[in-house]
Amino acid sequence: MNDGIRLDFKVRFTTGQCGSRAMHAGERAAPQPVPTGRVPRISRLMALAIRFDDLVRSGEMADFAEIAELGHVTRARVSQIVNLLNLAPDIQVAILFLPRVAGERETVSEREVRTIAAEADWGKQRETWRALIGSIAGGRTR
Repeated sequence: MNDGIRLDFKVRFTTGQCGSRAMHAGERAAPQPVPTGRVPRISRLMALAIRFDDLVRSGEMADFAEIAELGHVTRARVSQIVNLLNLAPDIQVAILFLPRVAGERETVSEREVRTIAAEADWGKQRETWRALIGSIAGGRTR
C-alpha cells in the first residue's frame, strides 16, 4: 500500500522528571554562546552592596555588623562595600554592566571607585567617572 508519499521530519527525545520521555518535533535549539572573560570584581561588589542593603531593609539581617559577622569579614570591609551605594544611580548601573574582563587586570579598580563614592556631590562624581572611563578608553596604563 505504498502510494509513493514519504514524510520526512526531525524529532528529538528528551528525558524529563522521574525518567519520563517526550518526543519533540524539530531540531534541538542551538545553545547560547558562552560569554568569554569574567564579570569585573567591582561589578560583583556593587551587586553585593545592593544585596546587603536589601537584607538590612527587609529585616532579614539586623544590621551590617551582623552581615560582617556572618561573612567572616570586618565591619570596615562591609562598610567599604556598602559605601558603593553612595554613588549616583547612573554610575551604579554603569558599574553593574561593565564589559567582561578577559585578562587578569581589571579595567576599573575598586580603589578608584571608592574615591568617587567618597564625593557627596553626584555632579562631581559623574565628572570623575567620565574622566576615569575616558582615560580607560584612551589606553591608560597603570
